[in-house]
Amino acid sequence: VRTGEATLPGLLAVPEGARGLVVFAHGSGSGRFSPRNALVACALNDAALATLLMDLLTPSEEDLDLRTRQLRFDIGLLGERVTLTLDWAAAQEELSRLPMGVFGASTGAAAALVAGAERPSLVRAVVSRGGRPDLAGWALPKVEAPTLLIVGELDTPVIALNREAYERMPGVKRMEIVPGATHLFEEPGKLEVVAELARDWFERHLSRAG
Repeated sequence: VRTGEATLPGLLAVPEGARGLVVFAHGSGSGRFSPRNALVACALNDAALATLLMDLLTPSEEDLDLRTRQLRFDIGLLGERVTLTLDWAAAQEELSRLPMGVFGASTGAAAALVAGAERPSLVRAVVSRGGRPDLAGWALPKVEAPTLLIVGELDTPVIALNREAYERMPGVKRMEIVPGATHLFEEPGKLEVVAELARDWFERHLSRAG
């Protein structure tokens, strides 16, 4: 996908009879091969939802970020790239008819919300997994899409940051705290809970939009 001066690789899966498309905004140090997001994407594909897992940084930017950590918190840059990815999808004949949502993890959740604020006519639902929605700042009061915030019960600092962001969002919203889960939902069965919550949210809201 061409996003300004960068060309970003992605993994697109379109199941037969797809009823919607979910674009994934990965968090810091992650990309399209993230096993955690791949598990969620498979659950969405099984529910007849197409998925697009994108790298938000180029290889040279990844190398820079690994050394300096400066780009993973550049929400303006990441949000712009998610927004341009949505524009790309809307211009593809096979995807343009599908109502779209965004799934964001970690700092990718802030990028997802920025894209939701920038493209309210395209983004029909947002899900955040262990995200930092607070980093979306100015975008939070402008997000019209129904938004689900999923946080692990043991991820105490991030729970507080999600509650702060939740209060600033005006539309349909829900916050789910997964019992016994830490930030990455690595405990047995916890990531599957995230996948089920995300699937149900996208099925409900993308079906309505469609």
